[in-house]
Amino acid sequence: MNNKVRSTAVKLLLCLSATATVHRVAQSADRPPNIVLIVSDDQGYADLSCLGDTQIKTPNLDRLAAEGVRCSSFYVTWPACTPSRGSLLTGRYPQRNGLYDMIRNDVADYGHEFTPETYAVTPERILGMDVREIMVSKVLKQAGYTNGVYGKWDGGQLLRYLPLQRGFDDYFGFTNTGIDYWTHERYGVPSMRRRNEPVKVEGYCTELFKDEALHFLDENKDNPFFLYIPFNAPHGASNFDKPGPQSPEEYTRRMYPDVDLKSANSSIVRRTVYMSCVTYMDDCIGQILDRLDEYNLTNNTLVIFFSDNGGGGGSDNKPLHGRKGWMFEGGIRVPFLARFPGVIPAGSVSDEFLTALELFPTFTSVAGGELPAGVIYDGFDMLPVLAGQQSSERQTMFWERRGDKATRVGQYKWVDSERGSGLFDLKNDIGEQHDLSQEKPQLLADLQQQFADWKQEMLNAEDRGPFKDY
Repeated sequence: MNNKVRSTAVKLLLCLSATATVHRVAQSADRPPNIVLIVSDDQGYADLSCLGDTQIKTPNLDRLAAEGVRCSSFYVTWPACTPSRGSLLTGRYPQRNGLYDMIRNDVADYGHEFTPETYAVTPERILGMDVREIMVSKVLKQAGYTNGVYGKWDGGQLLRYLPLQRGFDDYFGFTNTGIDYWTHERYGVPSMRRRNEPVKVEGYCTELFKDEALHFLDENKDNPFFLYIPFNAPHGASNFDKPGPQSPEEYTRRMYPDVDLKSANSSIVRRTVYMSCVTYMDDCIGQILDRLDEYNLTNNTLVIFFSDNGGGGGSDNKPLHGRKGWMFEGGIRVPFLARFPGVIPAGSVSDEFLTALELFPTFTSVAGGELPAGVIYDGFDMLPVLAGQQSSERQTMFWERRGDKATRVGQYKWVDSERGSGLFDLKNDIGEQHDLSQEKPQLLADLQQQFADWKQEMLNAEDRGPFKDY
């Protein structure tokens, strides 16, 4: 046996051993593990107090980090919400599943009011994830799970696109890209739904989503479940007068008493309200974790938290360059936490290259399910990586947003966008400050060619709507 073959065999045995260990621990309970997926909206890369931020208060997310793993090189598939959220549910690049741009009325966003009849025929109302796409909720349902989703759906508003038609058993939330936290309106149109029906409710939406999640746990504690909580916090509100993050003023003053909301300058006020919005969400996450403890479910539950894209207004993305909407790291690299007692070592930190495309295969594996036959998936089961038992399989990742594009291969990343371009060594330059294009022209050409090959693969993929011309 030559050295190359021997090395490959050893790596295969180590991989099989690690996978078997994780599988054995995960399946050792009397029932398959539960899965809780919590997604924030536009949260900055540094907006966790466990990262050393002395301002923001996130004790419950810090608890997740202390009891599990924090990943520092985790990416989403798009620098804004709709395609990013579509990928985590389908396990496929946005360009492959067809939802590779926003479902929104860009020409009339904030400050415009529709009549319900006019809004009913706008693109934001009629577009959605192709019904041929299989979401992870459907695979988990087939594996015997009960599935609930509470919060921002963002996968389409027509009946055929709603969660109950995509494998979820229960749903409460809003189906478009953003709402006012209190009125729950967008463009002046009420946006909340319960299951398949529009509803009018009162209250602060972060609190409402948490309450629904707790009720779901109360009702389903005795059976395996998938609980998906896609918060819209701390995304800016879609309202007419103050389209920024919203948090109850009394709560903000109590949690951040050092800031005078009446006299401080606008940037400080915005940052303070943003932090309060995150902290309120953190409080709600803490109540969900406590409920898992109360029902003795913690040790048999995989909990994952991350942001759907880079930080928006009021966020802190340091040391990354850029923010939401950008192809630089600040738009696509996000905070990520995972906890699975007995499988993921407590207090661990991983810099392994991982993405949201890994969620679908991971959840399927944890549930003991099977990936649908004939479907191309762009990720892999990352639980052995989170457990610290093996290195990530991922070596490449590609992004495209209209004319902007980016490629990461190993430690190097190429960006070509209207906000700037260049070749960067992320291992030594996480802030993307030193362009290596002139120093490493062959490497630049290689990354550009890999992007072109990926682009052609996406163009050759099976046709999916709503944007692809076929």
